[in-house]
Order: sequence, then C-alpha cells, then structure tokens
Amino acid sequence: MKTFNQVALVTGASRGIGASIAKRLARDGFAVVVNYAGSESAAREVITQITKAGGRAIAHQADVSDAASVQSMFDHVEATIGTVDVLVNNAGIMELKPLAKADTQHVDRQIDVNLKGTINALREAAVRLNNGGRVINFSTSVIGLKFENYGVYAATKAAVETLTAIMAKEMRGKEITVNAVAPGPTATELFLNGKSDELIDRMAKMNPLERLGIPDDIASVVSFLASTDGAWVNGQVLRANGGVI
Repeated sequence: MKTFNQVALVTGASRGIGASIAKRLARDGFAVVVNYAGSESAAREVITQITKAGGRAIAHQADVSDAASVQSMFDHVEATIGTVDVLVNNAGIMELKPLAKADTQHVDRQIDVNLKGTINALREAAVRLNNGGRVINFSTSVIGLKFENYGVYAATKAAVETLTAIMAKEMRGKEITVNAVAPGPTATELFLNGKSDELIDRMAKMNPLERLGIPDDIASVVSFLASTDGAWVNGQVLRANGGVI
C-alpha cells in the first residue's frame, strides 16, 4: 500500500497540464489537492482517476485571484490532509490580442489570475510550506519566442519568473526550493482553442523534435522538481519545449 506522507497542492488542476500534474504526483506518492475555479465535474473526474489508480486526492474550489479564497484553501488542506509540501502554481489563462487592442478587461483578467493568483499562493506557501518543500511556478517559452499577440500574457509570466528567483532567495534556511517550468506549444485546450490546423502544424514543427508537447511531458518535469532528485535545482526556469528556443 502507498503511504501518503506528503501533500501536493496543484492549482488549476481540473484539466490540461494541471490534471496531468495532479495524476503524476499522485502516482509519485503524494496526497494531491486538485484545485479548480469553476469546473467541478472535471475536477471530480481527476479525483476519480487518481483514486482508481490507488492514489489519494481531494478537490477544492478556489479562485486564485482572490487572496481570501487562497488563504481559506490552505486552511482547509491543513485541516483535512496536512500541511502542504509541494505547491504547483499552474492556474492561468491565456488571451491573445495585439497591444493596440488590449482593452482593460483583457489586461486585468490575465494579471489577476496569472500574476496576482501566483502571488497569492506564494504568499501562503512562504509561511506554510513544510521545511524541505517545493514551489513550482508556471511560466511560458513565449517569453523567449516573443510571438505577436501574446504581449500581456507573456508579461505576466515574465513577472512570475522574477518572483521565482526572488522567492528562492527568501526561503533561505528552510530548504525550500522555488523553480518555474516554461512549456512551449503544448496540446491542451488552452493552446489549441481558436488555432487553425495549419497554424498548429507549423508550430509543432518549430522545435527539432517536430511535435507539440503533451501534458505528460510537462508533468514529468514537475515530478522531477518535486522529487528528492530535484533538490539541487533552485531559483531556475526549466524551458520544457522540445528545443524550440
């Protein structure tokens, strides 16, 4: 039987990359908290898959852009399955517009979820994570690729990379590592939505491996950073993108 001595909290874990991360960490032996904002049925399906495979998981609804909701989520996790050892800040939204058309709503939505949501979770993790814990943030390889129309999205993720390096230093004395994963084009609903087959094929061939990433590719990188094998990696951004940049 598995013993679930450590707890991993994955934000935005009801689908896509987040769901793959939750299932992978459950296989690695973590008790997993599947956070979701609005997709309760999808989150429950992730829980079902984890438990059928012999893992342990709970779902918790919280809007990461709301600081009080994030605080309550950590309170609930600690009261039910224990103090968090691994935080994966995966929740995010991506909306594409040229800067000339980046209206206030477009800007605010992405800053609220991608940046403020990450900060809200980091603030709790900084004082709540067990010693020896892990923080794994999410960035994007678009920061290097600098695609048109990704300006606001990439800007929020560039800020996350800066937060990652600074928090790694602030955790001195706690043996808590803080890193970020920066996926390239990955076959998720978030990425594929609104793109033509021609564009998807062209983007798949941009990297030397000539395919899109899949969520399990990214989950494997998170698994490494969350493990004892990743203990010496700290304050870094791992660009999991097949070599596109």
